Amino acid sequence: MSGWSPRRWYAAVLSGLGIGFLIALPTAVIPNPIFGRAIETTWWSYPTVVCSALLGGILIATYVRESLTDPEVAAQNTDNSFRLGTLGGFISFFAVGCPVCNKLVLLAIGSSGAVSWFAPIQPFLAVISLLFMLWAVNVRLSNQDSCSLAPPAQSQL
Repeated sequence: MSGWSPRRWYAAVLSGLGIGFLIALPTAVIPNPIFGRAIETTWWSYPTVVCSALLGGILIATYVRESLTDPEVAAQNTDNSFRLGTLGGFISFFAVGCPVCNKLVLLAIGSSGAVSWFAPIQPFLAVISLLFMLWAVNVRLSNQDSCSLAPPAQSQL
């Protein structure tokens, strides 16, 4: 990351802010007049949102070309880092959200189930989401300086 261009850093900051607001506003971790919470925001929701925003911003920035003049590389994305990072962000949304405000949870297990069953597992969902995103960022950063190899030629014997 020390060799990143300003273009990548701008992408990381802007996408990280976007992800942070995308998670924090609808879940009312950041209080706002549009969305509300029936249950108080937990203490671990704030670091989860911040870490999700940081990791998501870095992950998205790894997909940005260094400059507009660089030739576009049409390499196959054979790793699942983007899917796993997206899944991690999606899970973090559920991890920090109000358990009784989540319509999917209410439909699946009802309000008493949301409070007695879903709320206690939310910290574990937060850890799982951050691990998924951390793994995705690690894969992308470890592969960013490697060259893609052409597939081996098929020999006809």
